[in-house]
Amino acid sequence: MQDVAALANVSAKTVSRVYNDDPHVDPGTRARVVAALESLNYVPNTMATTFRTGRPTAIGLAVPDIADPFFAALAHTVETRAHQRDMAVIMTSLGDDRAQERPIVESLLRRRLGGLILAPIGSDHGYLKRWAGHLPTVFVDRAAKGVSADNFVHDDHDGGFAATEHLLKLGHRRVAFIGDTELIPTTSNRLLGYRHALDARSIPEDEDLIVMGVETRDGAREVLTMLMSLDTPPTALFLSNARISMVSIPALQQLKLDDLSVIGFGDFPMADAMCPPLTVIDQSPSELGRQAIDRVLHRIDHPRRRYRRGNVLSVRLIERGSCFPPVHRE
Repeated sequence: MQDVAALANVSAKTVSRVYNDDPHVDPGTRARVVAALESLNYVPNTMATTFRTGRPTAIGLAVPDIADPFFAALAHTVETRAHQRDMAVIMTSLGDDRAQERPIVESLLRRRLGGLILAPIGSDHGYLKRWAGHLPTVFVDRAAKGVSADNFVHDDHDGGFAATEHLLKLGHRRVAFIGDTELIPTTSNRLLGYRHALDARSIPEDEDLIVMGVETRDGAREVLTMLMSLDTPPTALFLSNARISMVSIPALQQLKLDDLSVIGFGDFPMADAMCPPLTVIDQSPSELGRQAIDRVLHRIDHPRRRYRRGNVLSVRLIERGSCFPPVHRE
């Protein structure tokens, strides 16, 4: 800005007024400054602006996989709300290696952020203590451990209970649970809800019907083949997240298992256009993203205001056509 001011023979403050389209600048002066800006190809230094004004220019967002429909919807809402405040969103994917969470998040934090929204993959977030005291930090989908921070999570237990109970009400007694890993709190809480729903109806739990480690379509096909080879195979499936639903539905179709009732945890694009449309427990990731970014922005605007740190969002059952009474095989 000093270089632009020198070339236009004005003060740096005048350059700033022209750049920010102040209408009270003399037209001749404005023309000289605009010419100097174009000549030097000037763009503002956002880091310097942050230091000078104290107004943050970016929010950090770290999620397990930005390509996951759930986190993509959450990110879209965060971006939209941040852009309304003239703030950028710097996004990164954490992957599935829990040891990589800390270095990836700390790399993000070195960008001089105004706030951080984190969907963690690790089990200890104590490394964030030195930042969380002065940087608005919000955990989403999975709660913080080892650090005091805002949390917005869904009621995974009640969602798991509701999904299983929906199938039990239809008459199913052999309901399989297909998940990724119990190390993730969302999955373990949904599994606990599944178990409590069985127990509430005095239905014995069968560990053969609980399968973890499904990540790909081939993996889903192998698991389904194994489940259907049991002496008493399941008549219904509870798919524990949207990604598992997206790899399992094609495998079901390939194996021609259209007599199985299916319910998924988490809605996703085109779930309602499948044949039959998929019944889901809807988490509303957009609402989760809105709550998270609003909390970050409120903490930036009102750093001394008290808030409730732990927040549990409800989920709801969306009935479509993929659940029906048991079909008894010949």
